[in-house]
Amino acid sequence: MTHAPLIAVTGASGQLGRLAIQFLLSRHPAARILAIARDPAKIADLAEAGVQVRQGDYDRPDTLDAALAGVERLLLVSSSEIGKRAPQHQAVIDAAIRAGVGLVAYTSLLHADTSPLGLAVEHVQTEQALQASGLPHALLRNGWYAENYTAGIAGALQHGVVLGSAGDGRLSLAARADYAEAAAIIMASDATQAGKVYELAGDHAITLTDFAALVARKTGIPIAYQDLPQQDYRDALLSAGLPGFVADLLSDSDAGAAKGGLFDDSGTLGRLIGRATTPIEDVIASALAG
Repeated sequence: MTHAPLIAVTGASGQLGRLAIQFLLSRHPAARILAIARDPAKIADLAEAGVQVRQGDYDRPDTLDAALAGVERLLLVSSSEIGKRAPQHQAVIDAAIRAGVGLVAYTSLLHADTSPLGLAVEHVQTEQALQASGLPHALLRNGWYAENYTAGIAGALQHGVVLGSAGDGRLSLAARADYAEAAAIIMASDATQAGKVYELAGDHAITLTDFAALVARKTGIPIAYQDLPQQDYRDALLSAGLPGFVADLLSDSDAGAAKGGLFDDSGTLGRLIGRATTPIEDVIASALAG
């Protein structure tokens, strides 16, 4: 029997990390999967499924050596704490060096090195830190999750409008699960992954005008897309009760999408998962179903 490497996933209590582990479970022995989370109690169900669970906190480097002990492959799921990501990721990279991890795969941003999105800055810093580390690594440059837009459907139905500042920018959206499945496939692969850069995005691109029309068609409720200047869209998000950093992120990302920052037609994601990426219509239907 060939040796099954110990594959660790950080951020295992988050949406992407948890999904990646679920996909790994169909490809890799549960006992050789390690879920790392700030609060292990949140992933007790994974332990019950036979997955190893360890505590590891990006903000507490002292927890990371024990978390990564014996790890051969590491999926470094990017932190959700914008503005703190670079030092948090550096702490994990430093611990991975000390642990002798054989491969680090990092969930970056689509075309991070040329992206107009402000969100790209910390991703590029992390990519550069990986390069400087000497660790064998792969970059999983994820495009936009369809769920980033379907999360706002309830408000759109209430007001009859989808707000944004993406203009006619084309968005190559895929479901979060598509990206998670790709990560699991890469982590469980016998092929050499070091040095590879994957630009991952949905097979089909839509504009927000298209998105509003799809929601209208699914619900029978008239909905239009209203394009706003970036600052006005940010103000609208704040008025809707979103935290300032989220309003900044979404408005900046829409502005970047208007410049083509969230478009990719390489088909890499679909080829990697061996099927078409999840149609936006399906993600809309799931959101409407609650």
